[in-house]
Amino acid sequence: MEKKEEVVKEDLDEEIMDNPEELQVEEEGDDLANKEQLEEEINKKDVEIEELTNRLLRLQADFMNYKNRALKDKESTTLYATEDLMNQLLPILDNFERAIDSAEDESGFYQGVKMIYDQFVKVLNDNGLKEIQCIGECFDPNLHHAVLMEEAEGSEEGTVLEVFQKGYTLNDKVIRPSMVKVAK
Repeated sequence: MEKKEEVVKEDLDEEIMDNPEELQVEEEGDDLANKEQLEEEINKKDVEIEELTNRLLRLQADFMNYKNRALKDKESTTLYATEDLMNQLLPILDNFERAIDSAEDESGFYQGVKMIYDQFVKVLNDNGLKEIQCIGECFDPNLHHAVLMEEAEGSEEGTVLEVFQKGYTLNDKVIRPSMVKVAK
């Protein structure tokens, strides 16, 4: 078998030696084909690089958006984490106020309850709770809940006349609107 391969190889070598021009034309044609193929591959790689660069830029933008959103959510959670607790404490605050208002004399017991109430209100205020001021103000549906309308002389239409239940904001967010009587 080796002899057969040697014979074929010798025949090819003789053929090449007999026709060197054909070999040069074939080599030039091969070079041209290889050059076109390389240019095509380079173009494909350039397109691929551009696509990957665009994908990377979009990924970076998505990550920055996620990071900003996560930071904003964290701040929002921190600001309003106490909202549920405050809503649970508001009825207790209302009952303290009723107890203070119903006292007939300012005995030692009254003074003790008033001191506890004042401390309680201070702690709530320090944590962002603020009472919505109503009486004499213009009715605002974002802050007030009108439960009664009454004609009142000397008051402009839409003015809050009386507060039935105080309203509160927590860090500038209304957590309970004021229940009020409004002038017609």
